[in-house]
Amino acid sequence: MESNQRFGFVSFAETWNGRLAMLGFVIGLATELLTGKGILSQIGLG
Repeated sequence: MESNQRFGFVSFAETWNGRLAMLGFVIGLATELLTGKGILSQIGLG
């Protein structure tokens, strides 16, 4: 396996996956605070 592999269960991919998950959580929380509606109700499921 190459040391510069970027896809699959490698450190590089997992690091970016974690960063994007944190970013999504913060954006969802900020949107919820600004609109006063939960995430599910914003997309019509709640």
